[in-house]
Amino acid sequence: MKIGFISLGCAKNLVDSEMILKLLTDAGCIIVNDPEDADAIFINTCGFIESAKQEAIETIEEMHTYGKKLIVTGCYAQRYKELMLQEMPFIDRIITLAEYPKIHLILADLFQNNSLKFGPLKYENRLLTGSIFSPYVKISEGCNNNCTYCAIPLIRGKFRSRSFDSIIEECKSLVENGAVELNLISQDTTRYGSDLTDDNRSLLPKLLREITTISNLKMLRILYLYPDEITDELIQEIKSNRKIAPYFDIPIQHISSNVLRRMNRRGDQQFLMNLLSKIRSEIPEAIIRSTYIVGFPGETEEDFEELYQFTKEFEFDRLGVFAYSPEEDTASYGFPNQIKEEVKQDRLDRIMKLQQSISRKRNRMQKGTIHQTIVEAYDPESNFYYGRSYAFAPDDIDGMIVFQSQNPLSIGDFVDVKINTAFQYDLIGDAIERR
Repeated sequence: MKIGFISLGCAKNLVDSEMILKLLTDAGCIIVNDPEDADAIFINTCGFIESAKQEAIETIEEMHTYGKKLIVTGCYAQRYKELMLQEMPFIDRIITLAEYPKIHLILADLFQNNSLKFGPLKYENRLLTGSIFSPYVKISEGCNNNCTYCAIPLIRGKFRSRSFDSIIEECKSLVENGAVELNLISQDTTRYGSDLTDDNRSLLPKLLREITTISNLKMLRILYLYPDEITDELIQEIKSNRKIAPYFDIPIQHISSNVLRRMNRRGDQQFLMNLLSKIRSEIPEAIIRSTYIVGFPGETEEDFEELYQFTKEFEFDRLGVFAYSPEEDTASYGFPNQIKEEVKQDRLDRIMKLQQSISRKRNRMQKGTIHQTIVEAYDPESNFYYGRSYAFAPDDIDGMIVFQSQNPLSIGDFVDVKINTAFQYDLIGDAIERR
């Protein structure tokens, strides 16, 4: 059986897609790129915000035009199954997240093909669709934070850590198969292991120490750190462990204490300023990335001005900004003082214009520095290599390092690159040999 597969949404959803893909290929299915060639098409959906939901709907409707068996999975399927059954009766099977533990049984029943032998879904059993040299490792599922704007707990459920040993085994397997960088992800990475210990203490520092003992692993990156769960122990582990990228991805969402309180975010303005200053003080070379939500219900012009001035003064290395998206069934959906769309967009544009100038400034500070860079692509026409150092996450948000080399390089190699030119998001340089 030939299968087409479309994965939408974040890296966490991608890991789910890779597990399903491996389940399918192990069963005897063949993955094809052209929907015309497929017997069945899978769409693993995202349902986090309005734009993601719209993308899911448009993709489902487009794939329906091919007249193939259609299977929809993922967050949108989990959140809107009943609505989809009513409005999209052409879907052959909707598989929710809650059904993933028995997905092999569902597929066996759906396809009714005795030649296909479906096994269970496993984290350790994935068909990597991106770079084998820099895969993601999902260490937990769900979230307990209950931010008033967020539908993740409604979709993914309560926070649940994977077992310590299963993560280590997966990391070892990935490195044995060529990975040189590993990227730890979850909805709340800093909370890892708190549900596995009697005292609710995070096991993340311990996990980092254990993973970095794996031979041939060059770099370990942590993504999605909840601010008030970043402990001194974690900061010191990142500071002292040379294999851990000094890269802090901390979505603070806002700086106004008034807005943070309405968002049900723990920690106020002073706490966040102290935390971010501590990281910069302890690890001067640290890259700090964050995200904001502007236009949250009740956000005044004074609240926004606080955020704007803080952005100007602190100078994040990387910053993403989203306009508030009202999501049904979340607490903030019914909040008073909803902000007009044009005001949200104006505030987003103002912050992003400011951040663009900050990004250029901070990138120019890299001129003359040397970045140990993982080679990810090569363009033979221009003779340019493309890669990333610790300062760039692999999620196509941060930019990249573009460079030339007098010696031929292979994808997955690590090479020192001296930065000669800096643009808004990318750095340009030349590979060098250290003496």
